[in-house]
Order: sequence, then structure tokens, then C-alpha cells
Amino acid sequence: MKNFDIAFPEDILNGSTTDVYFKRSETILKKEDINRNVAMEVAQKGFPEVYDFGIFTGLYNVLDLLENKPVDIYSIDEGSLFFEDSPVMTVVGNYLDFGVYETAILGFLCHSSGITSKAAKCKLNAGEKPVLSFGARRAHPAISGMIDKYAHIGGCDGFSVVFTEKLLDKKASGTVPHALILQIGDTAETMRLFDIHIEPEVGRIALIDTFNDERFEAVNVAGLLKEKLEGIRIDTPGSRRGNLKKIAEEIRWELALRGYEHVKLFASGGLDENSIAELSDVIDGFGIGTSISNAKVMDFSMDIVEINGKPFSKKGKFSGFKELYQCKNCLHQKFSHLHNPLSNCEKCGEKMNKLTKKVMENGKILIDKKSPKQIRESVVKLLPRLKGIRDEQCRG
Repeated sequence: MKNFDIAFPEDILNGSTTDVYFKRSETILKKEDINRNVAMEVAQKGFPEVYDFGIFTGLYNVLDLLENKPVDIYSIDEGSLFFEDSPVMTVVGNYLDFGVYETAILGFLCHSSGITSKAAKCKLNAGEKPVLSFGARRAHPAISGMIDKYAHIGGCDGFSVVFTEKLLDKKASGTVPHALILQIGDTAETMRLFDIHIEPEVGRIALIDTFNDERFEAVNVAGLLKEKLEGIRIDTPGSRRGNLKKIAEEIRWELALRGYEHVKLFASGGLDENSIAELSDVIDGFGIGTSISNAKVMDFSMDIVEINGKPFSKKGKFSGFKELYQCKNCLHQKFSHLHNPLSNCEKCGEKMNKLTKKVMENGKILIDKKSPKQIRESVVKLLPRLKGIRDEQCRG
């Protein structure tokens, strides 16, 4: 059996994907008959790049991993906003019952939250214009569905991988590849054949940068498909691109002159949230690849903050079990000790809502999991409020 260098679910569940020093710690603790009750806190220490916020995901994977283990979990919701230093999750239990899973827990949370947060930044700049996740080919195929799923939760309107259809109950999106155009030998002829053989509910969007000048290819395809042509996709390689915005403006002008105002312009190829901001007044939709699929992970750490119910931690870490609060008005966040609830926001005076909730008790999941669609809806609804936000995080 070929395994393509991947760990299967059973490998994760049996602890094979842990760092070896956790196994060695387990050996020592068992030999010495030490198994202390600990509270281990997951928190972000320093955002990657110029992130002003993060979107928390991966909770449901952690719940599935620790289900039926004798532990309690306290966490913010899947799809929640968080800032630097925010405690997003705390696992409480005897160390030997879950310590070996620290690597997997952080892997679930760090990777998915990084993808979701990057997608959210892209969607924030795109506004109502569609953003598609096109980055599966830049990652191991075993996680292509995971990438598309969390990109979708972060705000992406569509995705390209067929496998992801099973995860999201939604059809994959895509135009035609350069490989097809090269084999047929002509862009317009490729779109003619596409129109003949592909079901009509699939949008006719022409890729126009394979052979000739984008402007003339766009006009040729529009003349062939006329009202059937939904859009033009520009994926010009960087070595030939020049000014992508100027190219798009020229194409739009020439199409409009010929009565093809209905044709939308889509851009892809090396784009990110900054490109979206620069192009949003001329481009109607964006395909985002590497910047989402290879988004920098969120650098969560998982540290002991209590032992046997008493505050205890390493240096540089605030000890004690904490809960995270958020102002319903200005979104300011602050954490507090478990027995010191917060009421009003110190920034604007509005009510602070507690985000931390108990989501697992003695291995039993206490919450109903929302669908990716439901989580995405809450994230997208939140995004306009995050425009330019910077949280001056106050410690508890």
C-alpha cells in the first residue's frame, strides 16, 4: 500500500505524530509514578507578517482527537476573532492522559488558523467580489481539502479541488488550464470546444494569456461566445506581466467598445491581499493560490499554567487559568483570571462578553459543531468591522 509519506488518522490518534521528547517525558513520568493534573493553555505569541488579527480554527479537530479522553477543554468558538496574547484554548486533565498529543493539537490549530486568517485578509480587501482558493498545487495533496475548507471558512467564495466538494457540499470552481489550450493550439478554439462539451451551468471563463496579447485574445473569445462568455481570466506570468492593472483596464475598454460590458475580469497568479487592494477597482474576482495555501502558520504555544489547581508556569508566561472577553462594540479583547470576570470595556465602556466556554467535559463534547458554511457566514459578517483594526492588547 502506498502511503505517499502521510500520517493516517490512526497514526495521529495513537500518538505517532508526536515529537519524541513527549514520549520520553511520558516514560520518565510513568517510571516515577508522576501524573499531575495540569491546565495547559494555548495562546498566540506574536503574529506573523503584519497581521492585525487572527481567525481561530481547528477546534473541532482537537475535540475529535481528545474525545473520550478524561479531559476538560475550554475554548473560544471555531471562527472566532483573536489578537496577540489571547488565550484561545485550555486543556485540563492528568498530563499522561493527553500530553503526548501536544504536537497534534498545535498542528491542528496553528495550520488551519493561519490559512483561515490569510483568507480572511484577502476577503476583507475584496469586499463583495469573489475570492477563490486556488493553492492546492502548492501543498501536499493529502491536505488539499483541509486547505480549501479553512480558506472557505475564512471567506473564500470557492475552491478548485474536487475532493473538497465532499467536505463543503459545494461544487469546485475552475476554468481551463494552459495545458488544454497548448494541446488544442488556440485559445478561441479551446473555448469553442469547452462550450460544446462542458455542461452549461459551468461558467464560460476564458484563460487568455497562453499565446498572444491579452487584449486581442479577450476580444477574439468574446466575439466567438458573445453573451455566453461570463468572464476573462488573466494569469499572465510575472516575467511578461508588466502592469497587471493597466492590462485589465485596456481589456475592459476594448470589450466595452464592442458591446461586451457583461464580461467580468478575473485575475490570478501570485496574488495576495495587497494585490487585491490594488486591483479591486478594475478586477471582478480573484484566484488566490500560494499566499493562502502556504500562509504562515499562527505561532500558538501550549504551556502549563496550573498544576493541581494552583497557578504555576514557566518564566515569560502568565500563570493561572484565564478566560477571554471581547467588547461587543469595539471588539477590544482582554483576558482575566477565572475568578475575576470582566464587565465593561475599558476602551469604550460597553459590555464585555466572555468568549471562553467549556466545550468538553471528561471527554464528552458539549457543543454542537457548526457546518463550514455557518462558520464562514459569521466570519464574513465580522470582516467589515476589522477594516484597519489594531488591538492594543491589555493583559489580565
